[in-house]
Amino acid sequence: MGITGFVLLFIVGFVVITAFKGVRIVPQGYKWIVQRLGKYHTTLGPGLNIIIPYIDEVAYKVTTKDIVLDIPSQEVITKDNAVMIVNAVAYINLVMPEKAVYGIENYTFAIQNLVQTSLRSIIGDMDLDDALSSRDHIKARLKAAISDDIADWGITLKTVEIQDIQPSQTMQQAMEAQAAAERQRRATVTRADGEKQAAILEADGRLEASRRDAEAQVVMARGGEEAIRLIANAVGSNQLPVSYLLGEQYIKSMQEMAKSNNSKVVIVPADLQKSIQGLLGK
Repeated sequence: MGITGFVLLFIVGFVVITAFKGVRIVPQGYKWIVQRLGKYHTTLGPGLNIIIPYIDEVAYKVTTKDIVLDIPSQEVITKDNAVMIVNAVAYINLVMPEKAVYGIENYTFAIQNLVQTSLRSIIGDMDLDDALSSRDHIKARLKAAISDDIADWGITLKTVEIQDIQPSQTMQQAMEAQAAAERQRRATVTRADGEKQAAILEADGRLEASRRDAEAQVVMARGGEEAIRLIANAVGSNQLPVSYLLGEQYIKSMQEMAKSNNSKVVIVPADLQKSIQGLLGK
């Protein structure tokens, strides 16, 4: 092979390499950023694309799929000086890749810091209880706070979610202690109320029992009075039935005394009838 053959082979190889460098096939889900002589020229979409070899260069290959950015956990201080641990996740899409690669040095790092800064500002204006119960509110404010900023970089914020929001370990211990103290206070109040009600019921019971005893004594006294009146009317001047009844009761009392362990001697009057008359005042 002579010089002509080498030249021809070189030309063919150059043409093949040039053609190869001028044809670009972009896969679906990506866009390629083309620079011409070091300056942005165009953005290649998916499919077959032709560029000028040696002049145009594919500088960046950017995905058009949604990107999930994990926002690292951070400590945030609420309005009432409570320390909370918060982390989030953001879903973004590069609608204008050329702005994303030329408008910011590292858009993922920038968005992560922007979300963290906005979270600190939003939660810093809220109390602890509001922050724990207002995830949707925080999410809406966060999205509104950063959407305009990242739009300048050709990026759309699809959504942002609060993954976890909870008090710090020290704050959790304080809250648990507070909750335990509150439960103890309620238990003490409940126990005191129960004891108070029990004392009231017991006093009411004693009062009712005393009232019933008094009423019973009145009734017994009236019954005794009535019995005495009836006996007096029935007996009149005849003392024999009365003597008999009193004697019978006297004997029964003596028998009861005889049964007692403390009494061993029972004295019976010799003249029981005169003793009974003496009791009657006769």
